[in-house]
Amino acid sequence: MPNKILVVDDEVDFTRLLKSNLEETGKYEVLALPNANDIISQVHAFKPEIILLDIIMPGTKGIEVCEMLNKDIIGKAIPIIIISALAKDADKYKAYKVGVVDYMENQLK
Repeated sequence: MPNKILVVDDEVDFTRLLKSNLEETGKYEVLALPNANDIISQVHAFKPEIILLDIIMPGTKGIEVCEMLNKDIIGKAIPIIIISALAKDADKYKAYKVGVVDYMENQLK
């Protein structure tokens, strides 16, 4: 059974490439979302083992998503890795402060 990864990023080309590359290995099932709308219900329905989350998106920002997930019984148990092409030290600090496990700078955007 493949591991489930939830990717939340507004860069559709990036998420399409990431999803394709991960699923091609046969080890992962990927749900890619362009925004964090209904993130809690998506997490409950898909039950990912890890979340890759963009920190800067239109609407709900990555830090806010982390805070929402931390308040949810299922969401708070899922490791979150922030992905961002616009990495700033202040954003990294905020991300780690709300409990993300890692912060990766995406060079593909």
